[in-house]
Amino acid sequence: MRLLLTLTILISASTFFGQEISSEATTQKRSNKGRFYGFWGWNSAWYTNSDIHFKGDDHDFTLYDVKAKDRQTPLGIDPYLNPSRLTIPQTNYRIGYYINDKYDISIGVDHMKYVMDQFQTVKIDGRIDIDNIYNGTYNNQDIIMSYDFLTFEHTDGLNYISIELTRNDDLLELLKIHSNPKKIQLNTLLGFGGGISYPKSNVRLINNLRNDEFHVAGYGFAAKGGLNLTFFKYVFLRSELKYGFINMPDIRTTPSASDKASQHFFFTQINYSIGFTLYPFSKSE
Repeated sequence: MRLLLTLTILISASTFFGQEISSEATTQKRSNKGRFYGFWGWNSAWYTNSDIHFKGDDHDFTLYDVKAKDRQTPLGIDPYLNPSRLTIPQTNYRIGYYINDKYDISIGVDHMKYVMDQFQTVKIDGRIDIDNIYNGTYNNQDIIMSYDFLTFEHTDGLNYISIELTRNDDLLELLKIHSNPKKIQLNTLLGFGGGISYPKSNVRLINNLRNDEFHVAGYGFAAKGGLNLTFFKYVFLRSELKYGFINMPDIRTTPSASDKASQHFFFTQINYSIGFTLYPFSKSE
């Protein structure tokens, strides 16, 4: 719903500006080739259930259909606009370069947060040889995700670091709305990409020490669609809908290198960004 509202506002704004400037001699199309851009924004994310396999010297078990959600920071100037705390909310940042008029290549970070739902009941298979109430062998039994059993979060970010290729098409041109590209541009975005997952996983398993370190845990890939509205050549607003897959076979769960977890899941993300664009190789106009 929020994405639909955003797209409606973007199209309405571009139509208004396009009508305002249609009386100018504005048919000349500006090439995007050689253009650089960068943006900063915020996201909301949703995750499919996943099976999580834990393995170490004193345990080897799997939890099935584990539910998780993102963690939104309450809206406010601090931390969203506080330079020293900008990375606390779920954020997206990316820089890119147009290799031709239609396509750009970019690198960036999707800083999503992943939090296992506490106190959910899931199925467990495997063994636990730790000296406490959870010691034993399990065969498709129910277990509650209480704090004394497991906390499992990627709350300092899943940190999906990716390279993306994006196609840009002029929506105003497709809609036959005459506009001055120096004042307003509205592009559709279709793209895909892939990269690594570099989470800082906050995990505490039973009475083991908590692990909270950055670590390359796996990889991911995603496809996206969206709209990009540029004002006066240099400033733009962007909204994207992204759908992707994360596979992490090497999640650190304790300070011991022998203790690991693995999981994979699909995600859906909506993001909103503000950015800038530069034309360093173009002649002054």
